[in-house]
Amino acid sequence: MAWCRLICALPPPAAGQRRREGLTVPGDHAPAELLAAMSSLLLSVRDVPLDLEIDGVDEARTIKSDVVDQLSDYILPRLVQLDAPLLAVVGGSTGAGKSTLVNSIVGERVTESGVLRPTTRSPVLVHHPDDAEWFQPDRILPDLERSTEAGANPYALRLASSTGIPKGLAILDAPDVDSIDKGNRDLATQLLAAADLWLFVTSAARYADQVPWDYLRHAAERSTSVAVVLDRTSDEALVEVRGHLARMMTSRGLSDSPLFTVPESGLDADGLLPRSAVAPMVGWLSELAADPKARHMVVHRTLDGAVRHLVMRTHDLADAMETQVDVAALLHGEADDSYRAALDEFSRQSADGTLLRGEVLASWQEFVGTGELLSSVEEKVTRIRDRFVGGMTGKRTRSTEVVDAIETAARMLLTEHAEATAQKVSRVWGSSVPGRRLLDAGTGLDRASGDVRVKAERIVHEWRQAVVELVRVEGADKRMTARFLAFGVNGIAVALMISMFARDAEATVAGGTATLGRRLLDAIFGEAVVDQLIGRAHDDLVARAGSLLETELARFHDLVDSPDSLRAHQAALRASARRAEYSRHADFLNGETTP
Repeated sequence: MAWCRLICALPPPAAGQRRREGLTVPGDHAPAELLAAMSSLLLSVRDVPLDLEIDGVDEARTIKSDVVDQLSDYILPRLVQLDAPLLAVVGGSTGAGKSTLVNSIVGERVTESGVLRPTTRSPVLVHHPDDAEWFQPDRILPDLERSTEAGANPYALRLASSTGIPKGLAILDAPDVDSIDKGNRDLATQLLAAADLWLFVTSAARYADQVPWDYLRHAAERSTSVAVVLDRTSDEALVEVRGHLARMMTSRGLSDSPLFTVPESGLDADGLLPRSAVAPMVGWLSELAADPKARHMVVHRTLDGAVRHLVMRTHDLADAMETQVDVAALLHGEADDSYRAALDEFSRQSADGTLLRGEVLASWQEFVGTGELLSSVEEKVTRIRDRFVGGMTGKRTRSTEVVDAIETAARMLLTEHAEATAQKVSRVWGSSVPGRRLLDAGTGLDRASGDVRVKAERIVHEWRQAVVELVRVEGADKRMTARFLAFGVNGIAVALMISMFARDAEATVAGGTATLGRRLLDAIFGEAVVDQLIGRAHDDLVARAGSLLETELARFHDLVDSPDSLRAHQAALRASARRAEYSRHADFLNGETTP
């Protein structure tokens, strides 16, 4: 029988393979391990991020799309429904006569030939009325819209039933593979990838065209079951063209594929070819539909080839991700380094006397008076207590004025670093194509976020309150001393903040006035305790500033996955591919049946 040539290249059955008669029964599906492996592969590939515009990314995105389509359109639906009718997709070149051939095979007009190019009609799937349930939307090609009327969405799948096609077989008339309309070409590729069997139609005038042979080469690489139809060939050219076409098929790995010839013939009143012209093909398809073993072998050959090919393409996709990881690491590194440097600089400037200028310095000097104010704390305690008595009566004190100046200076310093770093990262990223494309996808990334000043103000204010609380807790057993009573919690907190700002500064910073606060703190708490308090206050301010800069950095991180995340996706891809390859070697895909 003709179908034997289609499957003769398959490996012989394994020992003990035929443990029972009948390869499938209604409801047969693949083993759970195989289905789980294919489902895992689908999820792993579908979740792969390819956001960076780098060399080769378009090819990687095509691989991803093709693998997802093949799994969701064909492999998984077919594994779940092994007993579904065999789907033969009729594809080929423009003007090869596919629609006329389909109508002639069925024996009635079920699909219309396109008069204009590109053809805009819907692809048509013809099935026996008893097989209608197999082609509902949740089955094969689940993402394609279904229709039963001609003239609907040209990219929808039109279903047509006919008793002229045997049960167990469905024929799908696909768009031209070389259509000038990209949508038609993409749909043709999707439909062919969902086929158990290709009926590839060409003509004496088009059989050597490159595009059809690219499709046939891919079919051979995937071990897809293929039959080639040489249509519209005159008697004079039949022998020569058929011979040349057969040699081309052999040289391209399709020597076992059936080759049918349809002589150039007139059409009857219904637009059909003479029955004799398609009789060999009709007989072959009928035998295939009637023989469960033959259908089983065709399905398993195509499935096995599809899984094998997808495993290789998944590894190709994982390889392509390596560049994505490298570029993401570079972009993340540039942003991380910039914001880390900003935080380090803020940390330095908040302790080297930078903030003891302008309003802060003026307010502090007004607060402490002359440099002789603390020359003898004990002698001046009464006068100092009088100066700060306003704090106990609810009036605004000079310590409050110093605090306001401190908060303003720290907020401005933090905001300036946020703004400058956003500009710096934008410049660096904008110097490369991937970074520039990411920046184009965002908004306002060359500036700090719109609410950064509000956030900085809140952070600094909360830090000041924390310093006051630190002083309150540390001075709990000293509150009745003269020095503590003289300055109060707020006054001592001001001295602590000023001492912190001057911790790493030259001794002459601010005319030495910062040392006055340190002398007071040493007199109250002792030098070692003061060092600890200054360190804790500084660490707290830097940590709070770091949280704000981390939020600013996240705006850039959000544009591209982290290198670690991409590596995890890459590892998941490879693991899923290995699992799929292992499952492919299970007895099921090598012909073993499940009990």
